[in-house]
Amino acid sequence: MQNSAEKEEFKGYLEKSGVIDALTKVLVGLYEESDKPSDALEFIKKHLGNSLGIDVDALKQENADLKAEVEALTHRVEELSKKLEEANKN
Repeated sequence: MQNSAEKEEFKGYLEKSGVIDALTKVLVGLYEESDKPSDALEFIKKHLGNSLGIDVDALKQENADLKAEVEALTHRVEELSKKLEEANKN
């Protein structure tokens, strides 16, 4: 078991790094929800990034869009590479 000094040091670390403030904001947000979510843990996961100014849903959408773009560009590169090979053979 940790001693009291270690616990206080860790608590100070959490305060300085903003963890306590971020968790407090999310928990207050959960408390203030008029319709409590069925999965409180999922609410916390979703909104923890938001308390830090991060739009998780927007990042997920951007990630999906970028994956689709990479796939399309990869396909285009393959097509152009084949055309280049054919042109070099002639």
